[in-house]
Amino acid sequence: MVQAQERDDRATILNFKGIQYKSNDSLFYINFRFRMQNRLGFKQELNDLDDGKFDARIRRLRMRMDGYIYTPKISYSVQLAFTRSDQDYDDTKIPNIVRDAVMFYNFTDDFYVSFGQNKLPGNRQRVNSSGQLQFADRSIVNENFTLDRDFGVSLNLSKKIGDMPFNAKAAVSTGEGRAAASTDPGLAYTGRIEFLPLGDFTNDNDYQEGDLEREETPKLSIGGGYSYNDRTKREAGQLGRFVKNPFTFKIAFSDAIFKYNGFAYQAEYMRRDVDNPFNVTDEETPQETVAYKGWGVNQQVSYLLNHGYEVAGRYTYVEPHKDIRAFERQTEVMELGLTKYMKAHRLKFQLNGTYTFKDGNFNNHNDKSSWGAMFQVELGI
Repeated sequence: MVQAQERDDRATILNFKGIQYKSNDSLFYINFRFRMQNRLGFKQELNDLDDGKFDARIRRLRMRMDGYIYTPKISYSVQLAFTRSDQDYDDTKIPNIVRDAVMFYNFTDDFYVSFGQNKLPGNRQRVNSSGQLQFADRSIVNENFTLDRDFGVSLNLSKKIGDMPFNAKAAVSTGEGRAAASTDPGLAYTGRIEFLPLGDFTNDNDYQEGDLEREETPKLSIGGGYSYNDRTKREAGQLGRFVKNPFTFKIAFSDAIFKYNGFAYQAEYMRRDVDNPFNVTDEETPQETVAYKGWGVNQQVSYLLNHGYEVAGRYTYVEPHKDIRAFERQTEVMELGLTKYMKAHRLKFQLNGTYTFKDGNFNNHNDKSSWGAMFQVELGI
């Protein structure tokens, strides 16, 4: 049976199993789902005197409702988070339970508009649902430079140039993310475009990591975009602590993903510029803070073996701008992953090993080099 992949940038109302209800007159439909990620991890800094750090917790526990009202042209998506690490609490001191609360109007099958709080059309790894990843976490490139959820309006178009599909998206949003109680005249302007020169992927397979569909012919998607966040009040744009003096961020990104017969490769480049990266937090006792300015590259490759086993490798490189090198260091991360898919991304077991090193010194005596391991189970409907 054909099933659509989970998408965070639109309502999933077609061919997706969950707990479903449709009214007798077909004027109301809702698809209810949940998922959780339970993990156990360990990290050890090689020159540290402590005994390492354990990470044993529920990383994510989410409930999601998608559906339509009166007509499939008017759809909606609501997603709620119930764990502290998923609520942006440590930065904002507010339990931000609502992740998505957005409605869509589909003018045609290939053009729709959204209004509400949802993911911006940013880098591919961020647009991918966290439930569709082949490693337990996204890369540090995403961590340092990503856009996130924001409140605003977006336009989404899917067309073809000859036989080549392309997707174009544009959004105007508040720029302060999902913790904002109010906004200011400074807005965020974001655009993304994707080209698929070898045709569409099977069942939205370009929006999940790994080639679980085992593409019968080679498939490629090349994308890129830009975001200008004017006078944001937070130290990372839509994320981070609130600051006294607004930042203006300029973020460029490009990415590509290739899949064929169980093999998958993806790469991502991101760059953030800010005129003055130094600031202080907007707290009763202000603290100095630095906005990350620089660039990074992430690459990951995988192969799906028989019986649902997948082996994957990832290499990530992040380079701070010279303006902030007194506070941030060049960082590289190498990761290996083994995943057992029981029911695609709905039920999977993940085992990851990581090695992190600074300033290009790949040795066990480098200050702040570290290794770690993570076991995670994801379960959802």
